[in-house]
Amino acid sequence: MYRFLLTRRWLGLIAAACAVAAACVALGFWQLDRYGQRQARNDLIEANLSAPPAAPGDLLGVDRALAPSAQWRRVEVSGRYDEGRQLLVRNRPLEGAIGYYVLTPLVTAGGPALLVNRGWVAPGETARTPPDVPPLSDEEVTVIARLRPSEPPAGGDEAPSGQVRRIDVPAIAATLPYDVYGGYGEAVAEDPAPAEAPTALPDPEPSSGPHLAYMLQWWVFAAIALGGVVVLARREAAESATEGPVRHKAAATR
Repeated sequence: MYRFLLTRRWLGLIAAACAVAAACVALGFWQLDRYGQRQARNDLIEANLSAPPAAPGDLLGVDRALAPSAQWRRVEVSGRYDEGRQLLVRNRPLEGAIGYYVLTPLVTAGGPALLVNRGWVAPGETARTPPDVPPLSDEEVTVIARLRPSEPPAGGDEAPSGQVRRIDVPAIAATLPYDVYGGYGEAVAEDPAPAEAPTALPDPEPSSGPHLAYMLQWWVFAAIALGGVVVLARREAAESATEGPVRHKAAATR
């Protein structure tokens, strides 16, 4: 009854269905791996945000990139902000709006400076109007910040003076007259607290993402590809079984 499966047409159909199913299964496992990576990131975020603040020198060095395991770890550092070398980081989102990050070197008394992302400010009224950035005190402050790695260099046109497109720590450090740690920090708290400050950036939110749903979706597609061949084969077998008696009856009548 199923000898037709050995024909060229059906062998080709079965091979195509198996190839599609194999690809879908592989894509499902890829999404499962992405889910595992996301869970590992969530565990890292939760562990590092809950750990007590460390000294920046314990986790950072000059001309040394931040280790992946130290991302989001909080540090406590004291010094004075170098407002004259403050930079605005362009095209940064916050709650659906696009504005600027305020990046200011915090110069310590006995070690390298730490670039501190003090928060977000809204853009000016026009593209040529500078944003309103709260002024800084010249007194010493103690800052608690979440550590972040340097961003890749920016391509395209150069940013206007006093602005950058990316927080490229090595490139920024090359323009400063003092040593700079190889990562930067996102300000969480300052002591003494400023009278006015940029909008603080929120903590990263752990999220599992849609990877499990995508995994199941790909595996359902694999089952559909294989199941479709089975359904078509059974249908053709049933039609062949029905046509057989009809042909025999017609021959007997003749």
